[in-house]
Amino acid sequence: MSQWSLSPVGDYWLVAALLALLLSALVLLRLPFRQLTGRRRRVLFGLRVALLLLALVALLRPTLIHSETKKQSATLVLLVDRSRSMLVADALGDRTRWAALRSELENAQPALKDLAENLEIKVYSFDADLQTLPIADGTIDLDQVPDGQQSAIGAALEDVLRRESGKRIVGLILLSDGAQRAYAPRDVPPQTPARRLADLGCPLYTMTFGESRGTGQRDIAIRDLVVNQTVFVKNELTTFGTARIDGYVNQKIPVDLLFEMPSGKMQVVATQELELASGQDGQSMPLELSYVPQVPGEYKLTLRAAEQPGELVTTNNQMSTFVTVLKGGLNVLYLEGAYRVEQKFLRRSIDSSPDIKLDYLRLDFNPAKHPQDLIERFHRGKYDVYILGDVDSTAFTRPELAALAKVVHEGAGLIMLGGYHSFGPGGYGDTPLAEVLPVEMDKLERQRYGEAIRSDVHLAGPLKMRPARPLGTKHFVMSLGADNPAAWDHLPPLEGANKLVPKRTARVLADTPLRQPLLIAQEAGGRVMAFAGDSTWHWWMGDKNREYQAEHKRFWRQVVLWLAHKDDQAEDNVWLKLAQRRFAPGGRVEFTAGAVSAQRDPLKDATFQVEVLLPDGARQSPQLVQQEEGWFGIFTGTHTAGDYAIEVSAEHHGALIGKARARFLVYDQDLELDNPASDPTLMSSLAAMTKDAGGQALAPEELPSLLARLKKQPLEVEVDREVKESPWDTWPFFLLFVGILSTEWYLRKKWGLV
Repeated sequence: MSQWSLSPVGDYWLVAALLALLLSALVLLRLPFRQLTGRRRRVLFGLRVALLLLALVALLRPTLIHSETKKQSATLVLLVDRSRSMLVADALGDRTRWAALRSELENAQPALKDLAENLEIKVYSFDADLQTLPIADGTIDLDQVPDGQQSAIGAALEDVLRRESGKRIVGLILLSDGAQRAYAPRDVPPQTPARRLADLGCPLYTMTFGESRGTGQRDIAIRDLVVNQTVFVKNELTTFGTARIDGYVNQKIPVDLLFEMPSGKMQVVATQELELASGQDGQSMPLELSYVPQVPGEYKLTLRAAEQPGELVTTNNQMSTFVTVLKGGLNVLYLEGAYRVEQKFLRRSIDSSPDIKLDYLRLDFNPAKHPQDLIERFHRGKYDVYILGDVDSTAFTRPELAALAKVVHEGAGLIMLGGYHSFGPGGYGDTPLAEVLPVEMDKLERQRYGEAIRSDVHLAGPLKMRPARPLGTKHFVMSLGADNPAAWDHLPPLEGANKLVPKRTARVLADTPLRQPLLIAQEAGGRVMAFAGDSTWHWWMGDKNREYQAEHKRFWRQVVLWLAHKDDQAEDNVWLKLAQRRFAPGGRVEFTAGAVSAQRDPLKDATFQVEVLLPDGARQSPQLVQQEEGWFGIFTGTHTAGDYAIEVSAEHHGALIGKARARFLVYDQDLELDNPASDPTLMSSLAAMTKDAGGQALAPEELPSLLARLKKQPLEVEVDREVKESPWDTWPFFLLFVGILSTEWYLRKKWGLV
């Protein structure tokens, strides 16, 4: 059935009518050609009428609409896994999976040839990418040996859908071991394209080759490596891991811990022997090896199991990472007696410093319940700084307090924080700590448990804390930035504080506007402080204007550094941080960098140059993006296994202010053979997602019967489609219009009218 439709220019009949009238007026004007014969006038008039009619057709844009029925052919797609895991010999008859797959395709050759008479058969193989395979007379030209390094099942399915877009696919047959092993960006979840197949009504038939249980190959594999990324020099560094052992029962397997020396050479620093008893084959065994690094710097660390006879894969015998050995690391012991908010945020701020290790203990008022080694923690060299929170003196034995006083005399730092049971209220006036603390304490200030809180030994809040004049304004601990007075003025006030009386030998570093002492310091062999407050956590939480976490972190870090005599040591002005040090090939390396001034203030207007040194010596320069707390960068050129290094240099107003360097590695992994077990569960679940379209998980030997079943289905369908024919927008129409117009102009010129 056919019909005509009109679609005037602009979809407005009025516009078309006006244009038609204008053209008609031009044509019907009286021809002022008296010198022409009647025949010539009729010829010109006829040509103009023809032009008018053609113009009207173009203005009305008539279209002939009719429907036609066409037969649409179908396509069958075979998707073949050509990755290295298909070399595993766990198919029937101890054949490799690849041999079994080739055999099944050979058995299906007659069915494929027969089916090709009625539909198009497309064959693809895949590993990391998709390749087209030729097929002739049902015979598929397969590689003799599969050598693919990845099994990107999801990405291969997506590629097939993209290439066969617009075609009617009667079925997609996936022949694989079913285990997806792929690196980014080819690690697309197979479920995503399977859902698209279901939406298209295309059945997915899966055929799995191989065994899901152990493949029987002999192998030693380091599975995990857990180690702190930072350690202080001459402190013990413990490395944990696991090793899976297959096929080596009742054999001693040595596992070495290798540590990079300052010369760059890897050296064995510890060894652990593993041995599996009968009946434990295939199990994982824990590893724990330790080493004490002697020199600060950044070093490579490796867990390596010795290669054993008969191992097919050896790239999984070792696992490496990098650790940073810090110079001048500080150990801090924080003792608290009450559950209070201050300790939570104080610990958080101190823990944010990578060169400070904080141990926290909460002490019950009954010394009998304390850790047995508490007095040993007060021995010389055990900790650099001690923090005493709201802990009553009765929580300690007198020998413990004497040991703490002694270690302070020997050079350790000590700070006591404000609280209801600190200083005099805590009964410290008649303890060995009375001699080292920088405040006067009276036994009459005692605050007993269960009694009402005494108001005469405390200052009521809010209390604004500020640097005391003159000493506090220039002291290391009280420096919060370039505009120090304004920084202190903006900080939220303290809720309250202990009423402290400084000793004559002590110095007041912070007080209130009424000159009530809040922070007092003195030298007592080691450095000692008394801090009257217990609510600096308000700085972290901030007020309605902003949060002051940076100021809180800086203040408490400077307190610890001063107590440990580290306030005069220069620090690196440029820093570089990586979230992790081990990446798979193709992994995304994210890092942050920044710079600080000599006063430790962030330099947001510094300029940076970044280079990544590749294993082959080449260099690449990733881009940096500025963020609130530094500069953020991404490096994606991790295609080659080996050691990489990121190098950052920073300038401020044209002057170099420092450099930083961090290393990471891209590990070498035989992704296909490291764990080559097949995954029939995944294959079944993918087929089940298309079950409404007829998808099934089948045994490989069912391939010929599946092809025979597909042939019985209608392989061609008749599709009705609407066809539109518009004669006004074709090239013959245009040529006719131009030809008539040219002829009319030629005749007028020939007859002397132009």
